[in-house]
Amino acid sequence: MKINLANIKKAKKLLNKSECIAIPTETVYGLAGNAYSDKACKRIYKLKKRPKNNPLIVHYFNDQILKKDCIFNDNFLKLYKKFCPGPITFILDLKKNSKISKVVTNKKNSLAVRFPKHPVARNLLKRLNFPLAAPSANLSSKISAVSSDHVKEDFGEKIKYILEGGKSSIGLESTIIDLRNKPRILRLGGLEVSIIKKVLNKRIVINNNPIKISSPGQFKLHYSPGIPIRLNVKKIKSDEAYLQIKKNKKNKKNYYFLSKNGNLNEAAKNLYSTLRQIKKDKFKSIAVGKIPNKGLGKTINDRLIRASKL
Repeated sequence: MKINLANIKKAKKLLNKSECIAIPTETVYGLAGNAYSDKACKRIYKLKKRPKNNPLIVHYFNDQILKKDCIFNDNFLKLYKKFCPGPITFILDLKKNSKISKVVTNKKNSLAVRFPKHPVARNLLKRLNFPLAAPSANLSSKISAVSSDHVKEDFGEKIKYILEGGKSSIGLESTIIDLRNKPRILRLGGLEVSIIKKVLNKRIVINNNPIKISSPGQFKLHYSPGIPIRLNVKKIKSDEAYLQIKKNKKNKKNYYFLSKNGNLNEAAKNLYSTLRQIKKDKFKSIAVGKIPNKGLGKTINDRLIRASKL
């Protein structure tokens, strides 16, 4: 992708003033602000209408910059070397002298950190003197944005600037792994857990439905289009949108598919934009056919389950 330096400079100027902007990443678009600024981070929560007990993910250019804020361990170093930059978020212990705003962490002594792969995000982060707190650029509990148009739909003129970066290539949020003690997956995401297990060569607990919220993406209702969703449906109602993993020979107006041939990566990329389209098309409910519960299908199912908790 060709980098527009004028756009990067405009984004940097606004961020330096503790303004919030939208930025592209390979997972979803983020609502970004200076992670060292209380003012910027409070603004993120206000714009998203996000609960205060839902901490923010902070985006860094590389591990050398993260060293100022977090304590590293062997598991982190192994995963960083293999997967970063990429769609994985780490929960690490904060250093006592870290400048990270207490607003970001909800006064906790840990931090969720990520190294985005998108070339526009990386170019911007490289030019800043601070990391970016950047949860998904959508209203809290609603569908994440995978394009600049989606951000506009949710926020209109409330955001000062949207840094253009095309459609997100993965289309699902990052996988979150807590590395403070034994590795625990706190959110399924764009990086498959089986691949993480191979690198660490150890058992990893999946705990993405906790009683206590310790990372983003753990609320029961999340990623919702705002209309009822029924899962694993074999028989649909006449007035429902029918969401399927692959293209059906029947080409009815209420039929939507995530992939031409059932490719799970393609399905993941198209999930949020398809859910938004169904809502735009004025359907009052969605019936979802069976999605294979393997690979990124597990993440797709996780998102649809949370979206159905109306």
